[in-house]
Amino acid sequence: MAGRTMAESELCVSSRELWTILLGRSALREPAQIEAELDRHWERLHQGLSYYKPPSSSSAGKVKENKDVAQPLKDFGLRISKLLGLDEQQSVQILQCYLQEDYRGTRNSLKGVLQDERQSQTLLLKIADYYYEERMCLLRCVLHLLTYFQDERHPYRAEYSNCVNKLEKDLVNNYQSQFENLFKAEAPTWETHGNLMTERQVSRWFLQCLREQSLLLEIIFLYYAYFEMGPSDLLSFTKMFKEQGFGLRQTNRHLVDKSMDALVDRIGYLSSLILVEGMDIDFLHKCALEDSTEQHQFFNAPDVSKEMDQLLLTFGDIPHHAPVLLAWVLLRHTLRPDESSPVIRRIGNTSLQLGVFKYLSTMLKGLGVSGNNCMASTAKMCIYGLLSFVITSFEEESLQTDGVVTHCSHLIDAACEVLSAPSLAEHFWEMKPNMGLGMILDSAVGMFPHKIGPLLQLLTALLSNKSTVKKVYTFLDKMSFYTQVYKHKPNDIISKDDETLWRRQTRKLLYPLGVGQTNLWMPQGVLGQVVIGGEQGYVVRWDYSYSSWTLFTCEVEMLLHVVSTADVIAHCVRVKPILDLVHKIISTDWTVSDCLLPLTSRIYMLLQRLTSVINPPVDVIASCVNCLIVLAARMPGKVWSSLHHTGFLPFASSPLTNMAQSVSAEGMKAGNYGNLLVQIEQPRGEYAVTIAFLRLITTLVKGQLGSTQNKGLIPCVLLVLKEMLPTYHKWRYNTYGVRERIGCLILELVHAILNLSPEGEDQGSTPTLQSLCIYSLANTEAGQAVVNIMGVGVDTIDMVLAAQPSSGGSEGPGQILIQTVKLAFSVTNNVIRLKPPSDVVSPLEQALTQHGGHGSNLIAVLAKYIYHKHDPALPRLAIQLLKRLATVAPMSVYACLGSDAAAIRDAFLTRLQSRTEDMRIKVMILEFLTVAVETQPGLIELFLNLEVKDGSEGSKEFLLGEWSCLQVVLDLIDSKQQGKYWCPPLLHRAALAFLLALWQDRRDSAISVLRTKERFWENLTTPLFGTLTSPSDTTEPCVLETCAFVMKIIGLEIYYAVSGSLEQSLKDALQKFSSGRRYEYWSQYVKSLVCHVAETEEEGICSFSETQMLISAWRMLLILSTNHSDVMQLTEDSAKLKLFMDVLDGTKAALMVPMSVPCLRLGSMMATLLLILLKQWRSVVATAPDILSPLSLILESVLQADQQLMERTKAKIFSALISVLQIQGLNGGEISQLPQLLLSVCETVKDEALALIDSTRHMSQMGDVVEDEDSMETDTPRSLQKDQRDGVCVLALHLAKELCRADEDGEHWVLVMRKVPVLPSVLSAVELSLRSKHNLYFTEAALHLLLTLARTPQGAAAVAGAGVIQTICLPLLSVYEVSSNGASQGFSRKSQDSPCWPGVYRLCMSLMESLLKTLRYNFINEALDFVGVHQERILQCLNAVRTVQSLACLDEADHTVGFLLQLSSFCKEWQFHLPKLLRDVQVNLCYLCQTCTYLLHSKKMLHHYLQAKNGEALPPGPLPRTQRPPQTPSKEAAGGGEREEAEQKALLAVQCSLLKILSKTLATLQHFTPDCCQILLDQCMDLAEYRTLFVLSFTTPAFDPDVAPSFGTLLATINVALSMLSEMEKKKEPASLSIASLASSEEIQALKSLLMFTMENCFYVLISQAVRCLKDPSILPRDKQRLKQELSSELSTLLSSLSRHFRRGSPSSPASGILPSPQTKPPTPGSKGSHEGQEPFIQFVQAFVRLVQR
Repeated sequence: MAGRTMAESELCVSSRELWTILLGRSALREPAQIEAELDRHWERLHQGLSYYKPPSSSSAGKVKENKDVAQPLKDFGLRISKLLGLDEQQSVQILQCYLQEDYRGTRNSLKGVLQDERQSQTLLLKIADYYYEERMCLLRCVLHLLTYFQDERHPYRAEYSNCVNKLEKDLVNNYQSQFENLFKAEAPTWETHGNLMTERQVSRWFLQCLREQSLLLEIIFLYYAYFEMGPSDLLSFTKMFKEQGFGLRQTNRHLVDKSMDALVDRIGYLSSLILVEGMDIDFLHKCALEDSTEQHQFFNAPDVSKEMDQLLLTFGDIPHHAPVLLAWVLLRHTLRPDESSPVIRRIGNTSLQLGVFKYLSTMLKGLGVSGNNCMASTAKMCIYGLLSFVITSFEEESLQTDGVVTHCSHLIDAACEVLSAPSLAEHFWEMKPNMGLGMILDSAVGMFPHKIGPLLQLLTALLSNKSTVKKVYTFLDKMSFYTQVYKHKPNDIISKDDETLWRRQTRKLLYPLGVGQTNLWMPQGVLGQVVIGGEQGYVVRWDYSYSSWTLFTCEVEMLLHVVSTADVIAHCVRVKPILDLVHKIISTDWTVSDCLLPLTSRIYMLLQRLTSVINPPVDVIASCVNCLIVLAARMPGKVWSSLHHTGFLPFASSPLTNMAQSVSAEGMKAGNYGNLLVQIEQPRGEYAVTIAFLRLITTLVKGQLGSTQNKGLIPCVLLVLKEMLPTYHKWRYNTYGVRERIGCLILELVHAILNLSPEGEDQGSTPTLQSLCIYSLANTEAGQAVVNIMGVGVDTIDMVLAAQPSSGGSEGPGQILIQTVKLAFSVTNNVIRLKPPSDVVSPLEQALTQHGGHGSNLIAVLAKYIYHKHDPALPRLAIQLLKRLATVAPMSVYACLGSDAAAIRDAFLTRLQSRTEDMRIKVMILEFLTVAVETQPGLIELFLNLEVKDGSEGSKEFLLGEWSCLQVVLDLIDSKQQGKYWCPPLLHRAALAFLLALWQDRRDSAISVLRTKERFWENLTTPLFGTLTSPSDTTEPCVLETCAFVMKIIGLEIYYAVSGSLEQSLKDALQKFSSGRRYEYWSQYVKSLVCHVAETEEEGICSFSETQMLISAWRMLLILSTNHSDVMQLTEDSAKLKLFMDVLDGTKAALMVPMSVPCLRLGSMMATLLLILLKQWRSVVATAPDILSPLSLILESVLQADQQLMERTKAKIFSALISVLQIQGLNGGEISQLPQLLLSVCETVKDEALALIDSTRHMSQMGDVVEDEDSMETDTPRSLQKDQRDGVCVLALHLAKELCRADEDGEHWVLVMRKVPVLPSVLSAVELSLRSKHNLYFTEAALHLLLTLARTPQGAAAVAGAGVIQTICLPLLSVYEVSSNGASQGFSRKSQDSPCWPGVYRLCMSLMESLLKTLRYNFINEALDFVGVHQERILQCLNAVRTVQSLACLDEADHTVGFLLQLSSFCKEWQFHLPKLLRDVQVNLCYLCQTCTYLLHSKKMLHHYLQAKNGEALPPGPLPRTQRPPQTPSKEAAGGGEREEAEQKALLAVQCSLLKILSKTLATLQHFTPDCCQILLDQCMDLAEYRTLFVLSFTTPAFDPDVAPSFGTLLATINVALSMLSEMEKKKEPASLSIASLASSEEIQALKSLLMFTMENCFYVLISQAVRCLKDPSILPRDKQRLKQELSSELSTLLSSLSRHFRRGSPSSPASGILPSPQTKPPTPGSKGSHEGQEPFIQFVQAFVRLVQR
């Protein structure tokens, strides 16, 4: 049923919708669309109300035959027809339109409503109201056309004009007959229209009848304003109006009640206006001036004239007759002056007796209050013509009836009303002064300044634009008469005999003011004409020239003088017109304000004096404040400072310190205004001053005063928030509409405060204007008042609108109410947005979100504003507030909507679907839904409306429900719809934002439906295939966002969906994207976008956020493409290279503008992308052209930018440079930028190191030194330098290291280091860091840099010269603690990769090693110092290998032995300086050798140790059996295998470490044992120089520290090495995990060399030590013999094994590369495959064996 209803209603557009379209409030904005709509509905406009036909049997029959309409609707349509007396087909149509537009239930609930008697009756009455509204809208459409069809400024003038021309022919006849039908219509009764036609409904019907009459007359009047009325028409209208009594003799006048009086008056006004307009007085005037009266249409219609005479003679009993009679008198008098019979005189007198001028001003005021401005201004034009001609034609005296004074004031009132029409004032000044209304002005001047009011009232009305201001100003500046009134003739006058002329004898001061004040002197000898003289007194007009402006100043001064006397009231009457004139002048033309300074500067004093008297003149005070409002708009500061001293505004008697004191208003005085409000205005119910006060404060707030003045405004605002906002609706009011106006003004003030930019407000402890406002609204009853305003609800607003006489106006109470509610929405939205975050829920938030019973809670009220149709902004702002609440408030909107939820959803979707709906509402609805996806699960489910498809068990498939928002969204992104008026870019963008939210929130049910929709991916990706205008031309910013959303959705889909399960259509789209070279297009576009931002930075970027969003989305796509290149079809290297270079160029463009924050932001984003691409696309980057040059330029630019902003970006650029150096190196040659780059980096390193020193010291002083490795994560103040792994400082050090490595010969860096003191600052920072054990990452990076430098002689010299030993030697002690008992708790079991202080210690070791190796003797003393200081740790470390086999510990042992190896070359110096330490080291090294051999020999033992002690060193295995889910056995076995492999790998790593340590230990020991050649050949060698290192024993090594290392240890070492060699030779066996299967071939090759090296050194030490023993006289011969035997047998066995091994082919010894060769003759280079005879060290051993065997 619902679907059909919608289809039907598409056909018939309701009149209200047509009205909305004509007003330009719909999506149809193009002239052609408006024209099409007018053509479609032309017939309806032409027929007017007769479009709605009475019921007929044929129509009822058609309804019954119609198969498209459901039966219940037909039945209900017939009930409507009966109640409204409307054609049956049209009744069904009205029902369908109502259901589409105004029905507030769901379609499903409709059946129940129609069946239930009570509910269906309510529905019937609602439809009746809807029908009445439809009729009104139809008439309003015609009125709208007539209003604007000749207005050049209107955008649709041409279309309206065509339509009016088509309507013109019989429009009036149709509408005139409809008018007659209406006023003659019989009232409906329950007999004729059914029992629902109660008295109340009859009254409603009659009100509608009057409204329609009024609108019809407006249309007829406007029509005749443009088209001529023939004499016969005039006659028929006159007869008709006479019959109807100008609205007073309605057929149903018994139904008129008080509320309808205004409408009846309006009908009367319009009737008389139509008749006056029909006589065409303007044309008559023109004919009279040109003496061609025969041209006028009435000249040739004497019969009609006679009949009219007779008709009008019967007039005179109703005020509405007056203007008609007056106009007729003019017409007859002008056309046939000779016939001016007594008839005309009688008619004229009747007109004057009816008070025609008073009536005219009342009428114009009445028309101006309600109704569109065009109507009122047309009426004024009509009356202007009448008045001008009347005054020109008749003497003023002849127009008087009731005394000069009252008549004159009525005439002036009427003239002022007329002249307020827009163009009439200019027209007036262009006329001759003695014509028309100019004569009234003359007579007013004649009584000036005796009577100030009339003249100023007229002149104020004559101000309309700047040119008229100048005329009024000069007019008043050059006055030539001064009229005075005397009761008696004064003494200093000489007069003529007939007393007609007076002459002054003396000078006279005109005002009794003090000396030195502005005054007027009337000179001696001035002549004065006595206008009226006699017993009653004299009126004298002096011939005296003066400026009225001076006179006005004097008048104000006089008021100031008499302010506390009884004359004050009389003087106020004189001053008020002056103030009103000043107000109008300065608000029309500000440039004149300087000339008015004498007046404007006295306003402050006036305010001060007048507000402090006992009974203050409220109207004058209001005028004063109104003047100040205009001044404040131009110079707020000056107005504020002057006002501040008047005591008028509320003020604080003590300074404001905190929020609580401010809000309590403690110490605040209400000022004169506050007293006036309470004592005068509230009791009287008139609020002129309050309205002006609110406007003034708002103007001051908007004037962007400084923060001090804004603080001064706090008392004023507090008065409003505490005393006015919560209670204003309870005050007494005399005039309808003032309450709404005050509410609106209060909220405008609050709105202005909340929109102040926060920069203007200084952040201190004292509350600012804005924070005070936010606090008050959130926590006091002011907030509740705002909530109450929002809770007015859509029904109340509709009622107020319906009660207005005409809804065309923009200033009716309904519009003000709507404006107030809109402001309340905006204010609440801003308060929630700006409120400082707190844990406590504020009363405002509670009031907004509390659940009330019966759907009375505010959320439901807000949602129901969607039903409001008059002002599209109202529902839009309501939804915006709902959106804000859905985001911040912890509540379910769905729950708040209760049972209305589905109906409200339908209303939302109906507006979203409508093609003519205003686009901004649709966008807001989509934005609301977008937010709801994340925060309102219940609500979004309601809107998604997915239905489960009955599928197989367990699997859920979803379908779109009938009321699903996805259907609308899919329509909006349909590529075929793009560019149509109902889908503009902004709406498309909003639809995509909603889809993106679904993807981001992973709404799988919705996504699964969308994915599989046909053409979904094609439609979605369409925007990416379009071509955008270049960024330099203005692109619609939302198009950028649209593309960004699409990219993000595709990205998320690829990321979440496994590449195999992507929809084929998406794959096709990506393929098309790739093959269409769109990657290159977008890359180029993004680059040009960034470049554009960088170039136009000065002008400010309007669409920066959109640009940022697009770049971010593009970045996401590219980052995804690095991992999913196959899916995304981005595989070509050439394309990747283009993309990469574009990113590089973009980054460069953005970061080369170091002063612009937006550019730096974009640059930072691009830099991240650059870095990721560098890491991921190494192969592509390797082929790229020079990247270092642009990067170094970028770095220089970034280093100049604001450091706070650029911290992260600098880090990224440093990181990128490091990557590029690693990938590209120096591009095979020199780069020109190297010196500059080095300089930049070194400068940074120096600055950062110094900053680090400062912050470390600062932290130490604050006692913030936490002895904890994570202490660098503590939140230090932002200004302090933080040590981070990816911090600028650390990365700069790494980059410096890479550059120094690249600059091998060191020519550049040496120069730079001389120029910039890098090393001293780095070393100082390192020293401080080591001492305080802070800045771990920095210290590590610094040591790496020093290590790199130490590898070259120049570098090592520089490092040593900079005092590295002072930096490191002693401070390093604080990095580790050596316990008193020498236990090894200093060795952590941490993984060796993560940065830690032991790692720093190891690096220092390496640095010492490297320096000693490079500098040799130049560094030996420093090295010995180092060893001396750290001897305990060194010895501890050598011992620790036995107990801790963690990789970290082994690594430290490795570094330590490496250092000792270098130091062992300087045995003699060592022996001389540290003999004891040398001995200890030698012993410990021998024990270390024994430990390593044992651990390498006994694999199982090592494995056991690792499992027992180093559990964490192994990667964690799968869960224990018990916790595992049941699995198949094969899986379990696989799991076990993985575990085993991991353990084997860990074991292998430890073995390799042990082997390294062993090889270096033996190499070191070699230096502590005699040189083989020397001991064999040199007979007189001093053996005492070398100690015996190994005991004479041949047992295998034990793991017991009490067993001393022996020859057995050395032999075992050789055996272990040999067995490991042969193990590696074995082919991979399936059963076991051999070394070969775990390590790569390079690793195996390296291991083999290491084993050979170990064996060689071991043989060497063995032989050397053996010979030493054999030569040692202190050893017994028996032992020597045993030694010979053992060695002979052991070595022979070993040699045979070795020779077998070498036959298979084994690497030669690497020793020649590492150590001074221990062999007697060097190995040949290609000895890898050599036979035993050719392996030198085997020959050497063989020789030794032969020697022993002798």
